[in-house]
Amino acid sequence: MRLRNVLVAATSAIGLVLAVPVSANAADGVFRYTYRADGSEHRGELVDPKAEECVDFKGATEQDAAYAPVNRTNGSAVAFLEFGCVGDVYRVLDPGASAGRRLHFRSVLFS
Repeated sequence: MRLRNVLVAATSAIGLVLAVPVSANAADGVFRYTYRADGSEHRGELVDPKAEECVDFKGATEQDAAYAPVNRTNGSAVAFLEFGCVGDVYRVLDPGASAGRRLHFRSVLFS
């Protein structure tokens, strides 16, 4: 009887651990964007980006910013024109939102 109680308790504890979300501090989903390199367009994406952590975009440079964002995550994304998520030029993209080719950005912060 005692062994059975121990097994039930252990199984319950394992079930609770597995039920807790692994990425509690992440925006689940994909954030897609476009950038220019070597004279041609390329597509990039962030998969399950961390929340409250600034991301500078691969492919974005001082001369050419990334553009055409598509936020398919479950978190809001704040896209900044400057690297390091600074400056007063930014745009908030709600979950599921996208912006056209005219929105240029170099970094993003998810909530």
